[in-house]
Amino acid sequence: MTSDPDGAAPSSEGAAPSDAPAESLDRPLPEAVRLRVIEYGSDVLGGLRTEELPAVLRRVAKFEPRRRARLAGPQIAAQLETDADFRATVAARVEQVWPELAEGLREGVVPPAADPVAVAAAAYLIRPTGWSEIVARIHRELDLQETAKEADEAADTIAQLRQELDEAKAEHREELSRMRARLREQRSAIADLRRKIHSERQRAKEAIEQAEQAIAEAAERNATMTNQVSAVEAENRRLRNRLAVVEVQMENTRRAARAGRSVDEARLRVLLDVLLDASHGLRRELALPTSIESPADLVADERRTAGVGMPGKGLPDDDPGLVDELLILPRIHILVDGYNVTKTGYGTLPLADQRSRLLASLEGLASRTKAEITCVFDGADVDTPPTLSATRRVRLLFSDPGETADELIIRLVRAEPRGRPLAVATSDKEIIAAVRREGARTVASGLLLQRLEGHG
Repeated sequence: MTSDPDGAAPSSEGAAPSDAPAESLDRPLPEAVRLRVIEYGSDVLGGLRTEELPAVLRRVAKFEPRRRARLAGPQIAAQLETDADFRATVAARVEQVWPELAEGLREGVVPPAADPVAVAAAAYLIRPTGWSEIVARIHRELDLQETAKEADEAADTIAQLRQELDEAKAEHREELSRMRARLREQRSAIADLRRKIHSERQRAKEAIEQAEQAIAEAAERNATMTNQVSAVEAENRRLRNRLAVVEVQMENTRRAARAGRSVDEARLRVLLDVLLDASHGLRRELALPTSIESPADLVADERRTAGVGMPGKGLPDDDPGLVDELLILPRIHILVDGYNVTKTGYGTLPLADQRSRLLASLEGLASRTKAEITCVFDGADVDTPPTLSATRRVRLLFSDPGETADELIIRLVRAEPRGRPLAVATSDKEIIAAVRREGARTVASGLLLQRLEGHG
């Protein structure tokens, strides 16, 4: 329903006589009718003048109609119930939109094809003679519809449960058939095991008989072996005597060999002494040092000299000249942690103004120094990241959804080749620690701001 800007006064045609007893409802409005009445009242609020608005509804009068109905629904319903003038104003708008329905209600005739919720809402607002009976009758119809709906849902639920019960019974029958089949298989397996046990018992009996026979044969062989062992022991004693004679002969041979080897070792010792004297003489002649540095000492020297030649390498992070030292490096790439820098210098400005001010300063610095500068902002606070023209010297990047600006900066540092001059302007300790592990130099946000503000 749309509001009428003319603000016509409510019509008194068809209203109940002043001396007639006031009609009322014996129970609250149906929920659907209550929501429709609130919707009509919300639509009318937008077209009323300030002096026509009820005091409790003035704060929501400028809201969009659906928002008024959502935020002030209970207040609108209460005002319609207690404020006859406001209700009459809303009723007048209903009559303007649906004149046939209003005329039928006054004559006691309800259009059969009309929406019962709209009829009840119009009767409640216009309040012709017998309006409470109309609302009560529609309330009963809505209750019957709700009951029928619940009955249909219950019938559907019962049908579904019956289907599930049939399926469960079918599954039970299938499971019972499977269990019976398994029982038959188990019984067959038990019968097979019994036959195998009987067979194994027969085999065990035969094995026992064979073992007894083997024991008797072993006893006979043991007697034979005893005689053979005695003969072998006698032969062993004879061989031991012969071995003792041979060992004496071998010892004599070893002594003779050791005497010959002592002569050879003495000759070799003399030769080594000659070579050592010759090597010492050669060292003196070539003036070689008596000792050299160990490999570990060489590695330590390389580490001490690794940073030499890098401008700004030895300057502390708070040195005012650090930024200028870095900017003179050829092909220097400076990554700027955008919000960390702006919130250090002018954090009270809106985020869009912070970005614009920082980018303007960086653009001037890039124009003067020809350095490659990339400014990174967190994209979580920006619905549509702005795009810069191709003539800009500063690269502007926003982090993707699910990625922070810190992670994007670290990813940019890792993408650069080892050995390229690289600096990150930030005061975030986590970023500082991460980029230093990757070999990048860090610059405090305050130093960068001093450099930008000092050169305007």
